Amino acid sequence: MIEFFNAQAQTFLNGMARIQQRQMTAQKQLSTGLRINSVADDPAHIGDLMSVRAQLDQTTQINSNLGLVKTETDTGESALQNAVGLLDQVTTLGAQGQPDTQSAATRSQLADQVGSVLQELVGVANTSVEGRYIFSGDSDQAAPYSVDLSQTYPVSTYGGSGATREVRAPDGSLFPVSKTAQEIFDSDNPDTNVFQQVTNLRNALQNNDQAGIESALGSLTATGTYLNTQLAFYGNVQDEVQRATDFGSNLTTQLQTQLSGIQDADMTQAITDLTQASLQQQAALGAEGQMPRTSLFNYLG
Repeated sequence: MIEFFNAQAQTFLNGMARIQQRQMTAQKQLSTGLRINSVADDPAHIGDLMSVRAQLDQTTQINSNLGLVKTETDTGESALQNAVGLLDQVTTLGAQGQPDTQSAATRSQLADQVGSVLQELVGVANTSVEGRYIFSGDSDQAAPYSVDLSQTYPVSTYGGSGATREVRAPDGSLFPVSKTAQEIFDSDNPDTNVFQQVTNLRNALQNNDQAGIESALGSLTATGTYLNTQLAFYGNVQDEVQRATDFGSNLTTQLQTQLSGIQDADMTQAITDLTQASLQQQAALGAEGQMPRTSLFNYLG
C-alpha cells in the first residue's frame, strides 16, 4: 500500500529525533559524569572551560616542581646543619691544641683529625639530590670541590657556576632556592671562608704554631657566624616553599571546584531527563500506532 508522506508524519519524525537526542545527551552525561563532552554541548562556556583547565594544569605542574624543590631545600638545610656541627668540632679540636703546654705530637694528631673534618666539609659541599649537586649552582652535574690532604691548601678551586635558578610560585612570584658552595664555604672574605679557616688551623697544628692556632681559633668564631647565616637562608627558603605549596593546594581546590561547576553533569537531572525521554518516546510510538492511515485508494473509491 502506498501512503502519502504528509506534514503530520514529518512532525512525528521530528519529535522522535528530538526525544532521541535528549536520550543520547542524558545517557552520555550519566556515563561520563560530564555535562560538556564536546564543543557542541555548550559552545558559550567552552572558552571558560579551556581557561580553567589551563590554569589547573599550570598549577599542578608548579605544585609538582615545588615538591622537587622541597626535597632539595630540605636536603640543603640538613647538610648545612651538619656543616655547622662539623665546624664546632673543628673549634673543639683547636681548643684542645691551644694550650702552650701541648706537645707537638698531640697537635699533629689533632691536625689529622681536623683534616678528616675538612674532608667531611667538602663532602657536605658536594651534596647531591637525584644526581644533581645542589651547591654547584647552574652547573649541577659537576661536583663543586675535591680535596687532597697532601697539599698545603687541600681544597680545589670551585668547579661549579653561579646560582641563577628561581622557582615560580602558584601566585606567579619568583624566589631563589639555592646558594653555591663557593658562597657558603669558600667566601671571598678570608674571615668567613670556611675552608680557608679550617685549613689555617690544620696547618698551625701541624707546624706546632702557637700564634697560628690562636689566630685561627679567633677567626673561626666569625666563620661560624657566617655559616649560620647561610643555614638561615635555607630555613627561609623552606618557609617560602611551604607558603607556596599551601597556596597552590588551595588554588587547586578552587580551580577544581570552578571546573566542576562548568563541566560536571547534574546526575539527578540527567536521570530525570532520560526517564522522561523514554516515557515520551513510548507515548509517541503508541500514539503514532493509533493514527488513521490514508492511502491513494481512499480517494479512488
